[in-house]
Amino acid sequence: MKYFEVSFTIEPCSQDAQDLLSALAGEAGFETFEETADGLTGYVQQSLFDQPALDAALEGFPFDHTRITYNVREAEDRDWNEQWEQEGFEPIVVAEQIVIHDGRHTGGTDLAHYPIAIEIDARLAFGTGSHETTRMICATLLDIPVAGKRVLDCGCGTGILGICALKLSADSCTAYDIDEWSVDNCRHNAVINHVDERMTELHGDATLLDRTDIGPFDLVMANINRNILLQDMEQFARVMVPDARLVLSGFYQQDCHQLCEHAQRLGLELQQQRHDGEWACLLFRKKL
Repeated sequence: MKYFEVSFTIEPCSQDAQDLLSALAGEAGFETFEETADGLTGYVQQSLFDQPALDAALEGFPFDHTRITYNVREAEDRDWNEQWEQEGFEPIVVAEQIVIHDGRHTGGTDLAHYPIAIEIDARLAFGTGSHETTRMICATLLDIPVAGKRVLDCGCGTGILGICALKLSADSCTAYDIDEWSVDNCRHNAVINHVDERMTELHGDATLLDRTDIGPFDLVMANINRNILLQDMEQFARVMVPDARLVLSGFYQQDCHQLCEHAQRLGLELQQQRHDGEWACLLFRKKL
């Protein structure tokens, strides 16, 4: 498949600006990024590149006095899976209970030492556990009842969150993503983690939740940017049973107040709030 290589320049450049830009560009079809000294280089399938969405996101970039410009060129042909095979990622440990690894680069880590081991063959989809938001949701799952629950993973990426819930003895997980590449990757990771019989993968967005054959759920997870969460939270709440939990991340601490206000209007009460750097994670319970 053909890709565009997009060089982003961020002035002034910071880690927070790079992280937010990658999240926003992901909504415009981008699959992977490389950090540069003055911004990011992003890669997107030519057929999936939504340039109007990218321009709109950059126009509303929430960091004051930050200017972002970009140049688009056709990327050289590469074997992306071969590149990932070579690069991979080092094992990531969450709360000394969960280890996330790529099956190849163990770095001497004793995987058997941890109660839960999750293998992720990311194939450049988002969700290896390296990002603060993913780690916070996994840590939150350790704090709440998961065994026997019906789980929904919204914007599943690699499927890491749903797989984590299933390894914590959830009964079943329905996972969806707007990116067909991610849905395929989620299915692949469910197989290699031996949870595929309890995982259902769907291609689409939150409008899938309008279907009568989906839900209800005891636990809903979403690691998506603030605007999408505000847009989709009503649909999440509608498929949650009373006393169900909703775990949200993918946004900054400064966004928590707005998300909590919206959740309260939907009958969701805040149970827990986590921070990791500037990133945040919120846990809600649906009122009885």
